[in-house]
Amino acid sequence: MKAITALALLLFSQLTFAAPKSELWPMWNTSNEKNVTTISHQPWQDVLNTYLLKQGENTLFQYASVTRDDKLKLKDYLYTLTQYDPRAFNKAEQYAYWVNLYNALTVNLILDNYPIKSITKLGGFFSFGPWGDRITKVAGQDLTLNDIEHRILRPIWQDPRTHYAVNCASLGCPNLQPEAFTSANTPILLEQAATEFINSNKGALSQSNSVQLSSIYDWFSDDFGSQADLFKHLQQYKPELTLDNKKIKFDYNWDLNDAK
Repeated sequence: MKAITALALLLFSQLTFAAPKSELWPMWNTSNEKNVTTISHQPWQDVLNTYLLKQGENTLFQYASVTRDDKLKLKDYLYTLTQYDPRAFNKAEQYAYWVNLYNALTVNLILDNYPIKSITKLGGFFSFGPWGDRITKVAGQDLTLNDIEHRILRPIWQDPRTHYAVNCASLGCPNLQPEAFTSANTPILLEQAATEFINSNKGALSQSNSVQLSSIYDWFSDDFGSQADLFKHLQQYKPELTLDNKKIKFDYNWDLNDAK
């Protein structure tokens, strides 16, 4: 029994994050562009207004301070979102819907399991985090966080800035934006999030003989194109970043984005 336990612990300790590929779930790739109806994300905005805290280059969440009423408000918001079929809306409205759903689900997961040091501690015994767990249902389909990010958002919109929009409740992640996404503000928020992240030390940190980049650019390199394309993308937001003849290193901090 001890040998089995030791083996299980060894296997668990060797688990590492493997980024899923972008693989379209075709049923979600449809929309009604004539529909100009908007979905209200005000309850999510209220939560962000109350519990987000800017600290240095990080936007932290005050998980320990969330009241019972606000936890219920968040759950009610998530329930309301799941009553919509996003395919009935135009693509701009859909994008905001999926990003907000992802981020709100992530915060809800942390609150349900708080206190916890890292989101990577959630999920099954042999899982690295909860991203493969079925945690919601939309249009009759069970969904995981991986489904939302890698089977819907990434393949349908094919915009690398999506990586700056979805938040994994970790310090190494691009910050949870202080505004809920809407069809109207998405272009501004994506540019804001990209600029903020790339100009932070966790995004791109230039050192004497090397450049330390977020592991996001390694895990999801296909979304950013060739190395030359990635450099062009980074320098678009941080022109002073020098990459020529420098060693590229990758790093990521999985500690919880907790404002203690």
